[in-house]
Amino acid sequence: MELENHTVKSEFFLLGFSDHPELWRVLFVMFLFIYSVTLMGNLGMILLITTSSHLHTPMYFFLCILSFVDVCYSSVIAPKLLVDLISKEKTISYKGCAAQLYFFCSLVDTESFLLAAMAYDRYIAICNPLLYMVIMSKRVCSQFAIGAFLGGTMSSIIHTTNTFHLSFCSKEINHFFCDISPLFSLSCTDTYMHDIILVVFAGLVEAICLLAVLLSYVCIIAAILKTGSAEGRKKGFSTCASHLTVVTIYHGTLIFIYLRPSTGHSLDIDKVTSVFYTLIIPMLNPLIYSLRNKDVKNAFRKVIGRKLLS
Repeated sequence: MELENHTVKSEFFLLGFSDHPELWRVLFVMFLFIYSVTLMGNLGMILLITTSSHLHTPMYFFLCILSFVDVCYSSVIAPKLLVDLISKEKTISYKGCAAQLYFFCSLVDTESFLLAAMAYDRYIAICNPLLYMVIMSKRVCSQFAIGAFLGGTMSSIIHTTNTFHLSFCSKEINHFFCDISPLFSLSCTDTYMHDIILVVFAGLVEAICLLAVLLSYVCIIAAILKTGSAEGRKKGFSTCASHLTVVTIYHGTLIFIYLRPSTGHSLDIDKVTSVFYTLIIPMLNPLIYSLRNKDVKNAFRKVIGRKLLS
């Protein structure tokens, strides 16, 4: 009890990229650029979808929610990281660390569920196009979105509670934000059962989401291959290419980070991988969807045209 009381009142020190202090200014500029592009890209996508009436369809509704989630979960990490790169005191309070982990896990799992819902949306659009707007009504889309946020919240409560039930013997977190694996490494006690809980619940979320994506795309590919013309097959695959690219990159990174034991791997490698999925993927998502999407590019040209004319 005395140890726990001491931990609650203390602060953690985020070591971040302390091994390379000569690179801090370079990293600050680079991460500031990435975060700025992330905000502009995702907020721009939200603005474009909400103001362009022909983009008011289920697919773009989910894309708008996805952009909002990307802005939020990137913002949970990036501002604190940028401050730490230019300050001497790289501390975070116990409650602040718990809050950062909670919101991060919640938004990451929300995005996983959203990507699964978007796969189902593509399945209905390609395999049952005549009833698409009936099946994917506003009510159904809203239920999917709410379900994604609820699923992310419940998963995050489990992970945050599991992590902060540990007693920590050290205050130095060998990472640039409060993540599960580096916090496990600070534990005074054996984390075997905590590892099991992490793998079981993280694996369950991944299994549900990936199974939904896999089943949707099996049906989608089967429907596309039945299309008589080469042009029809090309159009069908093009419709799903952006989403499939995002799913592959996103889930591949999460599996690499979390579905492993907390021992026996390098936290330095985890740092590099974490930069990729906390900062770079939220920046890439709007670029992937906009560069490969004619509707988005046409809507953007119309908005720019109206601005120029006005």
